[in-house]
Amino acid sequence: MTKKVIACIDSSPYAEAVCDYATWAAKRLNVTMSVLHVLSKAQQQDTSDLSGSIGLGAQEALMKKLAQLDAERGKLALERGRIMLDAARARAASAGFEQVEERLRHGDFVETAIELEEETRLLVMGKRGASSADAHGRLGLQVEPLIRNVHKPMLLTQQKYKEPQQVLLAYDGSATALKGLEMLAGSPLVKGLPVHLVMAGAEVDATRIQMEQAANILRKAGFSTTIAIVAGEPETVLHQYQQQHDIDLMVMGAYGHSRIRQFIVGSTTTVMLSHAKCSLLILR
Repeated sequence: MTKKVIACIDSSPYAEAVCDYATWAAKRLNVTMSVLHVLSKAQQQDTSDLSGSIGLGAQEALMKKLAQLDAERGKLALERGRIMLDAARARAASAGFEQVEERLRHGDFVETAIELEEETRLLVMGKRGASSADAHGRLGLQVEPLIRNVHKPMLLTQQKYKEPQQVLLAYDGSATALKGLEMLAGSPLVKGLPVHLVMAGAEVDATRIQMEQAANILRKAGFSTTIAIVAGEPETVLHQYQQQHDIDLMVMGAYGHSRIRQFIVGSTTTVMLSHAKCSLLILR
């Protein structure tokens, strides 16, 4: 099965950036881009159940009208979804990328992403969706369940697209982190971009040796690599380093036992994702 970049869009302010990042990724990975919009039941049927508060004489007629309104809302949601998908395809085409397919699905978003996992090379979505677009400093409601359940790399975008020019790879020397580093080194996604290999912690002989070994893997793969060991809590010092060096893309692993890789089990990574000022690539 051909692997694809799946761009997940909705009516949030993140949709254009998601489309742009997915186009960038699909070009670099040389794969098809699939634009996905999922219509949930809530989007199609917004009418509350008023049967308990309707008078006996008017109940049947009013319920019939409410059902008709629900049907109209469903049609409008379907049409809006098609318009968004067409706009995403046109946006990718304007960036010189024509290998785009459109997918309009009904159901639960996370369940749909799980169904498409086998054909997913990279999942791209906004940091927040339409229901939580204004909840600054927080993650969207779907982000954590998606990372827990879909075992594919995920690119979490900000509202504005900025083509990555530098990469920060959060590293802690663990076997899981090494696997993520090797995955990144072997992928064309960020090939040719300078990588900042950053560890949060004390700079001692053991950590310096770990970082040099990791940097050598990247350098052998052709990456210009900078090593940094910064003292402090990961959720604080990694963001500071990212902003000080104007880095466009942060890469980190999900799950694990150390503080830098905890996800959901602890709050460290959740805080990092929530407060990030750049887009994040989550490796699984």
